[in-house]
Order: sequence, then structure tokens, then C-alpha cells
Amino acid sequence: MQQFNTIIGNDIQAAKALLQKGEVVGIPTETVYGLAGNALNGDAALKIFSVKNRPYFDPLIVHTHSISEIEKYVAEIPDKARLLMQHFMPGALTLLLKKKDLIPDIITSGLDTVAIRIPAHPLTLQLLKELPFPLAAPSANPFGYISPTIAAHVYDQLKGKIPYILDGGATTVGVESTIVGFEGDDVVIYRLGGLTIEEIERVAGKVKVNINAASNPKTPGMLKSHYAPAVPLVFGEPELLEAAKAANKAIGTICFDTAITGLNSRTKQILLSPNGDLNEAAKNLFAAMRNLDTSGLDIIYAVRFPDEGLGRAINDRLKRASVK
Repeated sequence: MQQFNTIIGNDIQAAKALLQKGEVVGIPTETVYGLAGNALNGDAALKIFSVKNRPYFDPLIVHTHSISEIEKYVAEIPDKARLLMQHFMPGALTLLLKKKDLIPDIITSGLDTVAIRIPAHPLTLQLLKELPFPLAAPSANPFGYISPTIAAHVYDQLKGKIPYILDGGATTVGVESTIVGFEGDDVVIYRLGGLTIEEIERVAGKVKVNINAASNPKTPGMLKSHYAPAVPLVFGEPELLEAAKAANKAIGTICFDTAITGLNSRTKQILLSPNGDLNEAAKNLFAAMRNLDTSGLDIIYAVRFPDEGLGRAINDRLKRASVK
């Protein structure tokens, strides 16, 4: 693999020039940072998979700047899909739609559907408007590890592997987009994310939720083990926390708004939202996981979050991070 002197900057033209040459770069979105390449160029897609060490059977999400651009790459848009697009794009919504042939099969892992979205980040939207092609962009981290929410996270993990990281500051949502597909007249949520079930149902009516993690996924980001720190993470199993306490292990905790009592002096606890705000908790989740992963701990214990709003997406990420 080619080695680069990785640069962090906010020069859209520098990122544009590299993408037009078939390179891949880090880009900001409102959800997490992405590793972007020309979505119409199979060789660029191969670089994304190679840099991330991502399995080729895990599809990529395509990013573009407008609904009219989406229409260029999909074969049909159901009425409820168009309704959701009008309400939530740009935003943390990805739609799974029948693709046109100009989207290479490597982007969709051979499936006849493409996951596509419009990110709500001004820097990346401007970049997309200046490019003559959409961008394929999974999270900008080694496959299976914690998703990046600032440019420095991307640099720490991918320095030397990519030439440029477009720095757009900290992400505002902090978890990946919600993936929505359509089965007949039904709206189906395939991945929980930054757009809540409640928000979608207010626009499209009752939805189905089909979050079946698999080793051969039909949508991006659905592998059973994902978002995982190197330190073992235990999710919502108090008996395992008690066992770690009894063994006098150095424990890190990820809590919502209240710390866990009775832990030893080597404990490091992080409250994702002292005010009990699930949106703030989601924004802080991945940074907290990274913090604890580099703190010399023996184990990380994460509590279960309220099963509502973005709490569902937080629980989904923690569950995947805990699978070994």
C-alpha cells in the first residue's frame, strides 16, 4: 500500500483534486467522519476497502448533495422515500433504493440496492457540489474499530494510509445515519442511527424495524461485531461487572447521567450526558469509548440506555462493540 504524508486541513480544493485523481480522503459529516472516494470508480472503492481492511461483502454508503443528484443513481424512488427525503435530507438518513447500473457492483457488494444519503455538513456539501461524481464513504477508521468524530481520530488511525483529512470540526450527531428501506408499502429500518424511529414515524407512519445483524449484511454497518475497542467491553450485564469488581480489575464505565458506586480507585467513569440528554450522549459515545480504550483499563462496562430516541442507536452500537 502506498505511504502518504497525511495532512489535516480545511482546503476543499486540495480534497477535490485528490478525489479526482482517484485517491481517498477523510471527510467530515454530521454523523461521523467518512473515508471518501469516487463512488463511480471501482478502483477508488477498492482503495477504501484496502485502507479500512473492510470485507468486500460489506456495502458502502454513497453520499451526494441533492435529491436531484440521488435521482441520477437510483432506478426508482417510492412515494414514502421521497417524503422522507423532503423532510430529512440533508441529514442523518440513508435510504436503501434500487440502483442504476452506473453504480459499480463493488460499492453495493453485488446487491441491486444502493445506500445513499445527503450529509448535513457544510464543508462536505460544498465539496460534493464541486465534484462531478458522488462519494462512497464508510466511517474513516480501521474496520471494526470505533468510529471517528474528530479529524484527529482519523489521523491517529489512518496516518500514512491516506493523503488528506478535511477537518470540519467535531461531529454534531456522533453516531452513524439511520438506514431505511422499503418493502412494498412498508417502511423498514435496517440500522438504527442519528434519526430516531419516532421522527420517521411522524412523517411516514408506522415502520418495521429489522435490525438483524449478520455476517453477510444486506446493508452497510450491520456486521455482528463492530465499533469495538481493544479493551473488552461488557454491555448491560451487571453480573460481569460484579465479577470484575471482585477481581479488583481496573474498570472503565460508560454511563448515561449517573455514575456507578462501589468501584475501586482505579476506576475511570464517563457520563455521556450529566443532564440526561440522549442527543448529547450519542454525540459523546465514540469519543468516550476511545478515551477509555487508551486509559490502561482491564475492562469497560457500559450501562443500557433508555430504549427510546437515540438511546436505541446507542444501545445498538454498544451491543455490537461487546460481541467477541
